[in-house]
Amino acid sequence: MQDRSVRLNLAANCHQRPIVEHNLPFIDIVFLPLSVHLQYDPDNSGFISTERFKDLLETHGSELDPHKLEVLLALADGNADGKICYQDFVNLMSNKRSNSFRRAILQGSRQLKGCSLSDEAGLGLSQRLVRHVAYETLPREVDRKWYFDSYTYCPPPWFILAITIAEVAVFIYYGFKLDRLVLQVSSPSFLKSPLPYHPQLRAQAWRYFSYIFMHTGIEHLSLNMAMQLLVGVPLEMVHGALRIGLVYLCGVLAGSLAVSVTDMTAPVVGSSGGVYALVSAHLANVVMNWSGMKCQFKLFRMAMALVCMSVEFGRAVWLRFYPPAFPPCPNPSFVAHLGGVLVGLTLGVVVLQNYEQRLQEQSLFWIFFCVYTLFVLCAVFWNIFAYSLLDVRMPPLP
Repeated sequence: MQDRSVRLNLAANCHQRPIVEHNLPFIDIVFLPLSVHLQYDPDNSGFISTERFKDLLETHGSELDPHKLEVLLALADGNADGKICYQDFVNLMSNKRSNSFRRAILQGSRQLKGCSLSDEAGLGLSQRLVRHVAYETLPREVDRKWYFDSYTYCPPPWFILAITIAEVAVFIYYGFKLDRLVLQVSSPSFLKSPLPYHPQLRAQAWRYFSYIFMHTGIEHLSLNMAMQLLVGVPLEMVHGALRIGLVYLCGVLAGSLAVSVTDMTAPVVGSSGGVYALVSAHLANVVMNWSGMKCQFKLFRMAMALVCMSVEFGRAVWLRFYPPAFPPCPNPSFVAHLGGVLVGLTLGVVVLQNYEQRLQEQSLFWIFFCVYTLFVLCAVFWNIFAYSLLDVRMPPLP
């Protein structure tokens, strides 16, 4: 299929706004001559009757991916008012899914027919990978089929891969510089880097994010990278870099701010805030959609994920209260893990629950986003005023 451009004169929606020019990889049924468009919408109302819509599918259905054809037929059968908004049809074909389509599909009078996606044979390696990711992350068969037909590996899951490569590169650099890979935090030069968060240097705003590139040792890095890649890459393949990057970075910022509020004298290192935001959001999504999730050995794998999270969190708690190598400066805090979990269970769950919908249309997303913004603002004011008002005894500069 090749990109084509056309100006459609049908109304964009129920308010009859004109559709602007599209450059979308549609099939030919969307790019019919204007006379044919007028045949199906003679009043230029922005709607197509379900009978004419079915005729259109019967004539041109062979040009569609079979899974998309199933979805469109379910849409036609599920519309009780006998008409379909043309702009909704355009949105569906361009993968801009909407609430009206979700309701039409889920409330349709017919079930999606045909074999399950898991039963399809003759798939190549890349197709099997996409199918595996669909079953790992999406609870509804219609969404899995739609994702399977729509995903093109362009763009690839670049955000998680780029963050991971950068974190490993920084760790290797400091491994040579500090001449140690295990418990790098015990080196006197570890906190002298411009990357870790340190309470004495909290005015340097970049440290609230850059601390993710420093890790206490190879054991810390290994657990974080394993969870980050195994969970983050499939999630980014389905939900995209923008959504997953939002959850990850919100978890990172919440982690460092939570430390600055609750563990005021401790530094912060490691990507656990972002990793725990993604993992906790994914696990909560699996639990909330338990019957729909068809991934293999899901109970065992969920138990293993919780074990890995518990081991990493336990290591962080042990290290925090272990006698520091250079007192009176304490070891890095573990509270960033908890900040990431809270972001994952609130903002992250909303993001992962709405694969087929725009986030800006979800009231729950805006509620959690406003709560998160309020927390950030309160934490900023806390960092500005609380340390002096409470007369906190700060550790020395590294």
